[in-house]
Amino acid sequence: MKRPTRDAYGHALIKLAEGDERIVVLDSDLSRSTRTDWFQEKFPNRHFNAGIAEANMIGMAAGMALAGLVPFTTTYAIFIGRAFDQIRQSVSYADAGVKIVATHGGLSASHDGGSHQGVEDLALMTALPGLTVLSPGDYHQAYQALLTMAETPGPMYLRLSKFATEVVTAPDEPFRIGPAQVLTHSGEECDVALMVTGVLLPEALAAAEQVARHGIRACVINVSTLKPLDHRTITEVAGRCRTVVTVEEHSVHGGLFAAVTAALAGTPAHPPVHAVAMPDSYGRTGEWRELLDEYGMSAERITARIRAVVSGPAEKS
Repeated sequence: MKRPTRDAYGHALIKLAEGDERIVVLDSDLSRSTRTDWFQEKFPNRHFNAGIAEANMIGMAAGMALAGLVPFTTTYAIFIGRAFDQIRQSVSYADAGVKIVATHGGLSASHDGGSHQGVEDLALMTALPGLTVLSPGDYHQAYQALLTMAETPGPMYLRLSKFATEVVTAPDEPFRIGPAQVLTHSGEECDVALMVTGVLLPEALAAAEQVARHGIRACVINVSTLKPLDHRTITEVAGRCRTVVTVEEHSVHGGLFAAVTAALAGTPAHPPVHAVAMPDSYGRTGEWRELLDEYGMSAERITARIRAVVSGPAEKS
């Protein structure tokens, strides 16, 4: 089954609003694409279209949060940068409980080209003190993360995607902010620790299956919380693997690769860390899955990268 994580946002908002009158939604003239129009149909008096004025939208949301409401404010990941000053000053610095949800993360605004592909947002958001940063792996995890966000105090950022991806997590598993999930070979020695964030999780799991046919054991870790990062799990798993490969639909600068290498920097004799990520460049126009393959993020390209950095038993023969 495939479902877009942005659909989880539309469904979760309605569920939340039915049980909590404090829930309000702000959008920047993108409600059809971000799925907040579903909320607007049911709760028109609790939906606010700020227009193409993201900075104003964040300021409005901060005021609402400080007045006791629980605002979810939404735009594309690429447009987060337009409101960075307001996110820093009015949300992060003020510790206002604004829940920022960015759709079309990574390359998923694929047909609009590099100008609309948000591959820097995690670097921006993780740099801000006190801001929780979440990047769920599929529809179910995104839905549960949204429920958790609503009941958790403080400012938060959640990244979603446009396109339908494989659903690989359980529908009713509660989302816990912080812990990374070890999905394969828990507690076992492995050839590679495959650490992934966001909707590339199904690609990483498929790659783990493919390399297993070549005698390579891949331990897959779902890092759905970028901040606060689960240092303990990351260092523990890395310590029993020969190498680490991080997988993200984000720039190689400032995302998961940067976070993992920083976490391992203080550990003795940690294994080498390799990145599957956007290079230091902008994307181009094309079909989303074609772009994933071009930039090394498809299951097949991840498989090739793992085989290039790891020699399993079958590879030695």
